[in-house]
Amino acid sequence: MSRSVAEVDRAAIAHNVAALRSFVPDGTRLCAVVKADGYGHGAVTAAAAALGAGASWLAVAHAAEGAALRRAGIDAPILLLSEPVDADEVASVVANELRATVYSAEAVDALAATGARISVHLKLDTGMRRVGAAPDDAPALARRIGFARTLELEGVCTHCAVADEPDNAFTGEQLARFADAVELLRRHGFEAPIRHAANSATVLCRPDGCHELVRPGIALYGVAPAPALGGRAELRPALRWRSRVALVKRVRAGEGISYGHHHRFTADSVVATVPVGYADGLPRRWGLTGGVVLIGGRRRPIVGAVTMDQVMVDCGPDGDGVCRGDEAVLLGAQGDERISADEIGAAVGTIGYEILTGIGPRVERHPR
Repeated sequence: MSRSVAEVDRAAIAHNVAALRSFVPDGTRLCAVVKADGYGHGAVTAAAAALGAGASWLAVAHAAEGAALRRAGIDAPILLLSEPVDADEVASVVANELRATVYSAEAVDALAATGARISVHLKLDTGMRRVGAAPDDAPALARRIGFARTLELEGVCTHCAVADEPDNAFTGEQLARFADAVELLRRHGFEAPIRHAANSATVLCRPDGCHELVRPGIALYGVAPAPALGGRAELRPALRWRSRVALVKRVRAGEGISYGHHHRFTADSVVATVPVGYADGLPRRWGLTGGVVLIGGRRRPIVGAVTMDQVMVDCGPDGDGVCRGDEAVLLGAQGDERISADEIGAAVGTIGYEILTGIGPRVERHPR
């Protein structure tokens, strides 16, 4: 049994799908991005909840993620968001009937060499500068796909780099480059039936970026893509991470606690130890930057660095009635209080995405 549990609210994911669908035109399909184990929520649980709420496609980062969904009995279209990197991934694309993203001649040729019928999506780099073909190279790659006979150019896509900054004009520039590239393909006789460019942020603030398909990720799980987009949609956080108090002890004024004794008590206090640490995904620095845990419906300060397997919580001079076995919430709500992934991320110098996807395999996922 795990010492902590991440409860995953399927109804919240379904609610978020419906909220996001209200931002896109009728007829636009929603592709739920469930890579990184459904952003830490459990890919199969997230996929089933999203599909049940009206999503029609899924997207993953690795072919193995797509294979796991197929083993779970999911038969919806699954898009591999990056090129297959080796022969094993190419074989998995074929075996699991994944849609393949391509942006190089090598990937096109590797897929063609299988002799299998594969739907491919041509990814264009319009400014993200991560992966993708140069827009001017799109016709040549489309021609190569056509020569393969067994490959079908099903889609053309790009990825927006700064859509989570609503006032940044570069998103408009990227979308214009994408439109120009699609027109260039048309002039060369290539028509991909599906265009897609919209991640969560683009869905929420750029209707001109929503084409035949949209690919929301983080917003499916109830987290706004950036603080500037908070409140654009009514999103419900879908994950609650809880544990139990394992030990309660009294410490004296002047004593230090945890590795490095970064915290020293100025008065006698009662400390609760919770059996969760950075090996489970709770950042070590959270204990050094104002981190809290919810116990008894109150925000209680973490004292000292989070250790690999445990975290210590100050419960005040009289312990406030905290006892061994009491529920301790690391992320999510307890009573009227809540700790968000964004709150933790901001305190430790990262983003909510990293906090959610960093919750480790020792934490059991419990769908509800």
